[in-house]
Amino acid sequence: MRKKLSAALSAAEQIRDQFFPEASACLLAGSVVRGDATAYSDLDLVVVYERVENAQRQSFVFGDWPVEAFIHDPQTLEFFFREVDRPSGVPSLPNMVSEGIEIPRETKCGRLVKDLASRILEEGPIEWGQKERENSRYAISDMVEDIREPRNIAELRIVISNLYSAIANHFLRSQNQWSAKGKSIPRRLMSVNPEVHKRFAEAFEAAFTRDDTTDVIQLCEHVLEPDGGFLFQGYTRDAPKEWRMPDA
Repeated sequence: MRKKLSAALSAAEQIRDQFFPEASACLLAGSVVRGDATAYSDLDLVVVYERVENAQRQSFVFGDWPVEAFIHDPQTLEFFFREVDRPSGVPSLPNMVSEGIEIPRETKCGRLVKDLASRILEEGPIEWGQKERENSRYAISDMVEDIREPRNIAELRIVISNLYSAIANHFLRSQNQWSAKGKSIPRRLMSVNPEVHKRFAEAFEAAFTRDDTTDVIQLCEHVLEPDGGFLFQGYTRDAPKEWRMPDA
């Protein structure tokens, strides 16, 4: 049974009043706002003060609700947007702010951070360079070799699980699209390219239910082809020069 938005809004307003009464803005985000919450979904809150000593994440239970509160001020939010989420390619915090419902009402601070989140989402992630593309190609190529002739089913399924995230990330980032992680990946693929989402779903369904990796391997070939396909021969990766113990 899905948790109703009205109940979530009521709980979020109580939490704001009880725990964050001095906040300049408080936004409810996550699955309850998107409309895909389950009976076990939590409340995601972005709480914005005029200034905090440092950004913070708090986890607690309020009534029947697990709560994840992300405490920020406008400057720490912008830092996370630009220095954490854009380089990672996964816009977790900008999405929360952009989609969030401000409680109990809109504020100037709320409009400010929402406008900032929208600008960041429009800018997109930091564009991949050749090094990032080659690192991703090599990692995927290595995993594909592991599933061509796996030693056992347990290893096969672990590698397939890792490959799902890796190939989805390559597909999205190589097109300068925002990526996703975990359970958000199918939703992101669907929003970017429904046909590719369908191909992912069918390929990995066959791999997980029948241990048939044929379509997964073909999918990897298809996704990597624009960047040069599978990569092993000639691949190099330099460790930072400072990664050494000092001379005795």
